Amino acid sequence: MEIAEKSEPNTSLRRIDETPDAEFLLALGFRVREARARRGMSRKMLAINSDVSERYLAQVESGDTNPSIMVLRHVADALGISLMELIEPPPDSPEYRLISRFLEQLAPNRLEEALLRLLRDFGSEDASRRKRIALVGLRGAGKSTLGRALAGELSSPFVELDGAIETEAGMTLNEVFMLYGQPGFRRLEQRCLQDIIARYENAVITVGGGIVSNAETFNLLLMNCFTVWVKASPEEHMSRVVAQGDFRPMQGNTEAMEDMRRILVAREPLYSKADFTLDTTGRQAAECLVQLRQAVTASKSAITQ
Repeated sequence: MEIAEKSEPNTSLRRIDETPDAEFLLALGFRVREARARRGMSRKMLAINSDVSERYLAQVESGDTNPSIMVLRHVADALGISLMELIEPPPDSPEYRLISRFLEQLAPNRLEEALLRLLRDFGSEDASRRKRIALVGLRGAGKSTLGRALAGELSSPFVELDGAIETEAGMTLNEVFMLYGQPGFRRLEQRCLQDIIARYENAVITVGGGIVSNAETFNLLLMNCFTVWVKASPEEHMSRVVAQGDFRPMQGNTEAMEDMRRILVAREPLYSKADFTLDTTGRQAAECLVQLRQAVTASKSAITQ
């Protein structure tokens, strides 16, 4: 059924003379005309394809009416462009249009990867991001040991996200989980990470391995920090935790090692999004620190060249 001009409220058929509304509607009309011209499409053909009357399209293109969002959606679909391109036009450059078309063709699961690569490789944001070093991974990989040592060598603050969460909550992590559950903990984790990023321009930060379970929080980390996945074999993860005096992973669970393997396998695609991977399996802390420092130094020098 054709969307005719009479279906619009009477007030929308009058020219809106108030600025900036009038300027917006004139610009909107220009974008419709321009998009139609690029496609060699007559107004009559656009009317047929969009199911909007030709007379009403003439009013839209001249800025004489305030079209509803549904009308704009029909017009955008008929023109083969996004609704946002009509409402908020992109920068007028062929490069931007090519990039936009390329991103539109990517599968949804690849868009996140494309975004992260753009953020990491271009712009002043990358220089700022690389001043914060974030170590992520399961407990027992060596994050705290390496993080403290690296912070000392770089003369940077050392910040533990788990410690910031406990300070903010006024209780231990276990108590936070018991009282608020995992959803409440993840919300607090995200808020504390946002505070750390806002507070520290330079820092070495350690975060819990479970941060990857919240995509929004993990992306926040990746976009604002040079991220290092500190990994180890399941056996070393477990032995180091036990060596620290914590026997809870082994108590009452004969399948603890198998659980550890499953966690690592499930999270590996997420941890692999980090800028650098440091495997500490069978290695001394001093040796790992040298490799970590080299990776960080190379990262910082790359953006100054």
